[in-house]
Order: sequence, then C-alpha cells, then structure tokens
Amino acid sequence: MEVDYKAIGQRIKIARIKKGVTQETVADLIDITPAHMSNVETGKTKVSLPTLIAIANALSVSVDTLLCDNVIASKIIFEKEAKDIFSDCDEYEVRFLVDLMKSAKIAFRKDKDIRNQFQK
Repeated sequence: MEVDYKAIGQRIKIARIKKGVTQETVADLIDITPAHMSNVETGKTKVSLPTLIAIANALSVSVDTLLCDNVIASKIIFEKEAKDIFSDCDEYEVRFLVDLMKSAKIAFRKDKDIRNQFQK
C-alpha cells in the first residue's frame, strides 16, 4: 500500500486550523522550520514518524486521526467526523444530509455491483 502523504498533510492542516494556530506556531512547538511544516501539509515532504507524533501532540489529535485515510480499519474515525458534521446542523440540514448520504450509499453500492460484474 502506498502512503498518501497529501491526505496526511491535509488532515494536519485541518486539525491546525480547527485549533486556530499557524504553521509557524506548530513548527516552533515541535522544533521544525515553518517551510518544513508547509511541505508536510502539502504532502511535498514525507513526514517522519517522530514528526507526525509531535504534530499530533501539538494539535491535541490522535495519530490515527491523521492517518485514517491510509488505514483500512478507520471506520470509527470517519463516524466521528460524520457526528462532528451534524453537530452544528439544524433539523432541516440534518434531514438534507441524511437524504444525501442515503442516495450516495445506494449509488455507491450500485456502482460497486457493476464493477464486480465486470471483474468476473
């Protein structure tokens, strides 16, 4: 399996923005250059495990949250993200999003069935 460093960087960026801190602040906290932090967030640099752990600690997120796009067994992380999406929605928005997800699920499963037929 190929590691998706862009996805990791995107999750780092999202966590940093949610925390309300700059790249420079995180870089200072974990003793890397702001340029290196920028390269990690854009996926131009392969983040090392020690740096990833330091970033997770600085942003108060778990490493599995940052890696969930690369880990097969990450259902719990995505379920939490869905819960977070719904947390500030009014009743109309919740209903709309649920209908959208139902439609997407049906379309996804139909597409999956079609792909499976062609692979046989």
